[in-house]
This record gives sequence, C-alpha cells and structure tokens, in this order.
Amino acid sequence: MSDSVCAVVVTYNRKNLLIECLEALRKQTRPIQGIYLIDNASTDGTPELLLEKGYISELPPQNLKEPWEKEFIIQNLVDGREIKLYYVRMHENTGGAGGFYEGVKRGYEKGYDWLWLMDDDIEPKSQAIEIMLTYKNIAHVIHPRKVYIDGTLFTWEYLHFYMFPFTKELNDISFAKYGKKWVCVNYGCFEGMLIHRSIIEKIGFPDKKYFTMFDDTIYGFKASLHTNVIYINEILFIKKIKKTYKRKNLLGLIEYTEEKSDTTAYYSIRNYFLLYKDINKLIKDYIPPIIFWLFITKFFVKKVTKYLLLRDWNLLIAAIKGFKDGVKYILSSNEE
Repeated sequence: MSDSVCAVVVTYNRKNLLIECLEALRKQTRPIQGIYLIDNASTDGTPELLLEKGYISELPPQNLKEPWEKEFIIQNLVDGREIKLYYVRMHENTGGAGGFYEGVKRGYEKGYDWLWLMDDDIEPKSQAIEIMLTYKNIAHVIHPRKVYIDGTLFTWEYLHFYMFPFTKELNDISFAKYGKKWVCVNYGCFEGMLIHRSIIEKIGFPDKKYFTMFDDTIYGFKASLHTNVIYINEILFIKKIKKTYKRKNLLGLIEYTEEKSDTTAYYSIRNYFLLYKDINKLIKDYIPPIIFWLFITKFFVKKVTKYLLLRDWNLLIAAIKGFKDGVKYILSSNEE
C-alpha cells in the first residue's frame, strides 16, 4: 500500500485564500488521504464559508473553552476518492506555532505516514505531492520551491544557516550553476514542508512557545540531526501574500518593512533569543555567544532606527519589549 499523506493547514482570518488552498489540495494528481485544518479562532466568518462551500456540514459551538474537532468527508476532484477533513476550531489564536503543534500532533496520532505542512496563503500545484514523494528515499523532510503570484521567486528558502546567523546562498551555487535537482539545508519552512512520521517520533511536535516566526526554522534544524532535509529544484507552490510594505520615513524616503503589526515586530526580535538557546541546547556552542550578541545587537539597533524614522511608536515599543523578553528568556532556566 502506498504511503498515506495528510495535509496540515493552519488558518487565521484568510477565509478566501484558505478555500483556494483546500481546492488545490483536492486537485492533487496523487490523492492525499487527509487534511487537518486548524482554524486559529478566526473572526472573519471562516466556519460559515467552509459550511457554504461544503467542506463541513456542522458549525462549531460558540464560546469554546478548548479546541473542538470534527471529521468530515470530502472528495479528491481528480478521481473522486475520499479525503478525511478534520476541522479543528481553536478556542483562541495560538499563532502559527500553536496551530502546527495541534495539527502535527493530531495527524501523527491518527497514524498518517507523511504530514504536509502549510499556511493558508500558499497553493500547491496539482502535481506537487506526486513529485515531492519521488524524493522520499533521499530524505524524510522535503521542501518545494515557491513563487509569488506575480511570478517572483520566493528566495528566502535557499538560505542555509551553517553558523547562525551567517547564511550561505545556495540557489546560484547549486540550482542554477550546476543544475542540481535538490540541495540539503538544515532548517524548515511550514510552507509546503513534507515530513515523515519516523522523524516526528524522534523530534516531537512543533514548539508552541514561538507563537509565530522561526518555529519552522528550529523544527527543521531538529529534523536535520536525523535525516536529510532537502529543497527540490521544482516550483510546486504559489505564495499569495508578500509581506513587504512601502512606507515613508521621517526623511521622506521610501522604506520597505515586513512588520505591519506590533505582534510581528515583537516576535521578530524575541524569537531570535529562543532560536539561539534552543539550537545551543541541541548542539553545545553551535552558536558562539559573542557571535549571537553581535548579531542581535546590530539587528535590534537597525530595527529601532527604522521604527524611529518611520515614527511608528507601536512597533518601537514592541521591538524593545521583544528584546527585553528575549534577554530574560536567555537568562532564565525556564525551558517551557
């Protein structure tokens, strides 16, 4: 019998993009067997749209105090085979990290061989899982290449940190110049990551404490200690949202920033401290303290300067709080 595959999709207030993602999962030429849909307490009418589109036949209860799960049956649109849709309505927004923790844990406990992890703003092409599974004898963690909806390559995924925070670009060296079909990396990305249950058995589930940002980075790093973690040289996903915004600073100059909310500004700094501590816990002194502190200080000063020039006091306050909480975490013995 062929390996069973369950997609894990985490969504929050992107109901229309979510439906596009789910439709794409139903069009896979190699049918998948399950979908774990983790709804992080969306407030945009996500359950109602799922009901309207026939993905669920029952709305979750109001005022949940804990996650609510219900199984529904939908069909693959290519051959009509059944797909089990497990709809999990969270009682609160646990962030991407909390959502993937729930989805991976539940999918693993259901016994699926492979879990296919993705956000709601990406769309797999119809042959995506069929092509990715051809690499299963090489690696037990497999990533696809992606493009934005305008055709621009999503290039962050080609960075391989071998001495964090320094990185090495692999796309020109490995893909374009030598025409390789795949390259090894040592981190993860929850935008199409395919992971085998044997690795989950070794490394556990995604870490909820990250909330958002770098939860996939550390998860892939943990996996790389047990298997090849690879990116394959085929564009198999479309990413719908670009997280860069044009803004004018105090000098009248246009700046690009990824931080649209104070939540993003906070976690973009705090989680570097978590990443540093967690990686060094796995491999002692993998990141020398002096290297980390030089990096994080430079990164923090750069962010603060940008927010000052943008006169965005909410982002500035969030960044400072992120730095303070990160330092507190480094100095703490709390390992939650």
